[in-house]
Amino acid sequence: MPLSFRPVWFDSMGAKSSCVLVKTPDISIIIDPGIAIMQPSFPASEEKKVEWLIKGEKAIKNASREADVLVISHYHYDHYFPDDLEVYRGKRLLAKNPNEYINDSQRKRADYFYSNLCRYFGGLKLEDLWKKREAKKYSNPMDKLPIAVSKDFGEYNTRRKQLLEKGLKWFENRADMWNRSPKIPEVKFEDVEVHFADGREFQFGDTKVRFTGPMFHGIEFSRVGWVISTVIEYEDEKLIHSSDLNGPIIEDYAEWIVKENPNILILDGPMTYMLGYLLNKINLRRAVDNAVKIVRKIDAEIIIYDHHLPRERHFKEHTKEVWKTAERLDKNLLTAAEFLGMKPKVLEV
Repeated sequence: MPLSFRPVWFDSMGAKSSCVLVKTPDISIIIDPGIAIMQPSFPASEEKKVEWLIKGEKAIKNASREADVLVISHYHYDHYFPDDLEVYRGKRLLAKNPNEYINDSQRKRADYFYSNLCRYFGGLKLEDLWKKREAKKYSNPMDKLPIAVSKDFGEYNTRRKQLLEKGLKWFENRADMWNRSPKIPEVKFEDVEVHFADGREFQFGDTKVRFTGPMFHGIEFSRVGWVISTVIEYEDEKLIHSSDLNGPIIEDYAEWIVKENPNILILDGPMTYMLGYLLNKINLRRAVDNAVKIVRKIDAEIIIYDHHLPRERHFKEHTKEVWKTAERLDKNLLTAAEFLGMKPKVLEV
């Protein structure tokens, strides 16, 4: 297979990550080289959690040495290294635009990250490179989600309308902040270069690397921000890395994956360990229905269904229709650990 991939570290291996190494004859790309320790509710000792964190960090850094290009889909710590800047030496970074479609905490993290990067590789202060920006008008993101907008939620419709109205006000406040904030520029130093990838396409020989525009990290107007998904194509092969779509919960994102019809899909799942807190039963139902649709309709040779999911023991029960659909249709649906011949840590401990 000219396009090959290797899961480097995922949640099913004991620490939070969705890091994958993709290779074609033209280029080696590592997506989301970052890692974080499992949450307190994860059923393992603190000693084990730290052990897996250290092991995963080492694996990701070793894999990064093989890569020419590093992708950062968003600025959560399980998707990039904010301080270990040697990881980025000699690399081209294709990263989520930190100037828009970003929440407050990720913008602060991006400021910190690019400040460090500029100082470490360029001997410059980020403030000296800031660009003045022209005010931009941002339309309602729901305008791009016609399937989700038209979906009937029955008795939940009234509450959903209230949440969307509240979410739009939050979004408008964020847009105002983006227009007032200094613009972080793309940079190119001798040992590193950064390109903001949202909605863009890059060509490396016969390999095409495409990125979606910003997509909600979970539900509509998710307060944790936006992500970009990655599409890598070589000849007639295609790999998609969803990043944090949480299921996907939003129907339009599932439809996008179906239309792309990748033969390799790296799909994150709903946060079932947050059920009743950050995830309600209605949105879990949406995520399961969307994943079933994806499994049913795409012709993928392999689907890695991991990240967020294997953080609690009952994740396969909460998403059982997805696994049963794959089994019935003889589709190769696996966690990253299972793909590598291991048992998910959450089921092992």
